[in-house]
Amino acid sequence: MTAFALGSGLGQTGTPAPEATASAASNVSREPRPAIPAGRVKFVHMRYSLLVTARLRLLVIAAGFVLIAAIALMRIGYLGFVGAPPSTTSLAEALLPPRGEITDRNGTPLARTFPAYALWFNPRAMEDDGAPLVAEPQQVAARLKGIFPDIDLERTVRVLSSDRGGYIMRRVLPEDANRVFELGEVALEIPREQDRHYPQGSLGAHILGYVMETDSRELAGQLGMEQVLDEHLSDPALRGDPVALSIDLRVQGALEDELGKGMLATDAKGAAGIVLDVDTGEIMAMASLPAFDPNRANVQHSPNIYNRATNATYELGSTFKPLSIAAAIDAGVVRDFGAEWNATNVEIAGREIRDLHPKGARLNVPEALVYSSNTVTARVADELGEARLRQVMIDLGMNVPPQIELQARGTPQWPQVRPNGTWSRLTNMTVSYGHGIAVTPLHLASAYAAMVNGGIWRPATLHRIEAGAAPRGRRVFKASTSSRMRQLLRMISMYGTGRSADAPGYRVGGKTGSAEKAGRGGYRETALISSFAAAFPMDRPRYVVVTVLDEPRGTAAAQGQRTAAFNAAPIVKELVPRIGPMLGVLPDANRDVDISDLRFLVEGRR
Repeated sequence: MTAFALGSGLGQTGTPAPEATASAASNVSREPRPAIPAGRVKFVHMRYSLLVTARLRLLVIAAGFVLIAAIALMRIGYLGFVGAPPSTTSLAEALLPPRGEITDRNGTPLARTFPAYALWFNPRAMEDDGAPLVAEPQQVAARLKGIFPDIDLERTVRVLSSDRGGYIMRRVLPEDANRVFELGEVALEIPREQDRHYPQGSLGAHILGYVMETDSRELAGQLGMEQVLDEHLSDPALRGDPVALSIDLRVQGALEDELGKGMLATDAKGAAGIVLDVDTGEIMAMASLPAFDPNRANVQHSPNIYNRATNATYELGSTFKPLSIAAAIDAGVVRDFGAEWNATNVEIAGREIRDLHPKGARLNVPEALVYSSNTVTARVADELGEARLRQVMIDLGMNVPPQIELQARGTPQWPQVRPNGTWSRLTNMTVSYGHGIAVTPLHLASAYAAMVNGGIWRPATLHRIEAGAAPRGRRVFKASTSSRMRQLLRMISMYGTGRSADAPGYRVGGKTGSAEKAGRGGYRETALISSFAAAFPMDRPRYVVVTVLDEPRGTAAAQGQRTAAFNAAPIVKELVPRIGPMLGVLPDANRDVDISDLRFLVEGRR
């Protein structure tokens, strides 16, 4: 094995020998050390301080990250066990329109809100109080006419000439807004706003109402269901779900169309109509004509806002006779339908009650209804008594405004009572055939629904009712009385004044009513309210239809007549075949109400 050679002063392992180390150390200590410059010492110290500071900052930043990570982990763990708190504003809510949507019962939109532009005239747009317009109002209006061909020139000039300003146009397209800016008129402003749009125009206007913009630039309902549902439609938590009304837009369109034709044919002042579900009280359609357009900027000034169906009260004449007879049947006053009643004129309290077209000295009850006898109805009511007839009218809601969600509800003109709180004998007689008491067409529709549906009165509603959720209502007539009235109403449409309403296959039953309008100093013989109250199909009534014409004239289309048999009833004949299939009622010529036990009572006199 070869051994390593030992060098001078080293041990075997290469470590310096003690002697050599001591000698070297003594030699180094004896040599003088070079001096370190002062600037270099200062630089080294600064470098050390900066290094320490950097390390501290790094530690602080690292500690911050660690703390944030720890908080985040704790939050994640907390949410995992407890759950996230509800958010007050979600992305979905931010995307919702500022006002909810209204639809008909089938989901067809009736009212929607969109962002839009408008054309507004601001007469105080000039800060120096100078003239608001560079050109004359007539010139500016003419230029605007070139941009908006449908603009009302005269109205625009009036707005531009006023000190109050106002809307000139709503729903201005962006390209048209740019053309307005090019006119150089500072007073013509294009504000961005939320526009409430009614895609069906004036259809159902009195049901929907309209909205107005508040000082806070929000939309607020002013009439109709817009007013009723205002809080719901404005609530961020609710406005995402459309509100479905009870009306069927198809039925609404048919009702307004036929009423409009009837108005035109008879040159009537106005009209009202209702289609009502007899089992639920749902309004399938309701119209008041002339109507208004809720899309118009100045809709609040329209003279047609007045709702003739729920707000106007009329003496509805002979349409009350079936209600009075039903009350008498219910009370047992009328049992034998073959029994004859005195049909001559009634002399009472200095007044004479007579029939328009007398049919003889004596009539039975079916004949009295078929031929619309005032005298027999008055005598039946006299036998029934004031207390019982009055209570039936109260049970039918005739003494209070109609029960419906709308704010426009007319207060009935309830007959005056004597000091003891009862009607006079004369009042009781006249009320029985629809005089001396004024109610709305909706009162009449709800009363007829109770008379034919088995005897249950229910409040009318514009809310869609789910199957099986109809209100219980209150009983007014016995079920047997209701069944008998269905027979009698059908007879009127087959043999009496309601024949012009008999739509083949639909088993229509109903009663006409023609009453003079009350005015200063008494009744106006030249002004009538013509009405027809009906139900169909009478073997199983589903819907009540009421039509009313305000001051119809004896035109050629009405054969020179002003009474309901020649104007209000024919509207029902045209309307029912249109709406029946929409509502699930199909014509059937092989079905009808069994009136075999009553037919012979009137056929002999015809």
